[in-house]
Amino acid sequence: MMIWDRVDEFLARIEKLVVVFMLTLMILVAFSQIILRNFFATGISWGDAVVRYLVLWVGFVGAALATRENKHITIDVLSRWVSGRGSIYLDAVSYFCSTVICGLLTYAAIGFIKFESQMGSTTFFSLPVWLPELIIPVTFGLMTFRFALRFAKQLLKIQNPALDPEFKK
Repeated sequence: MMIWDRVDEFLARIEKLVVVFMLTLMILVAFSQIILRNFFATGISWGDAVVRYLVLWVGFVGAALATRENKHITIDVLSRWVSGRGSIYLDAVSYFCSTVICGLLTYAAIGFIKFESQMGSTTFFSLPVWLPELIIPVTFGLMTFRFALRFAKQLLKIQNPALDPEFKK
């Protein structure tokens, strides 16, 4: 399991760099648009489209990072009443469901990208529309990977309780 953890850590570093770069670029382009429009009665023709796609990228990469940090939105009503070994089973079910849902969303996003590529539309710099939208299936795939990794770890804890840091002998 260690190799998967290292892969996940490497991907997280890349994601953090991407978020910082994209957020910086988004702020610079948006700020430039404001200055150019208000003081020079002009603007960057491709600026609004770039900012829109940068928001998409920052949001989806941020969601993948939140999944890695275990800070993604969860429904934990039952976890308040379940403790000890029961919480391990509950977490396993939660991670399994999250894996399946993110897997289905990845599949749907791939279909969406195929549809967009068939339409042949373009965006800024005559770039095909589907290209900047590739972030959708990529990040849903990352989230699927991360939830599957957590699910596998929970199954290992179920099989071998000594792997659980909260396990009391």
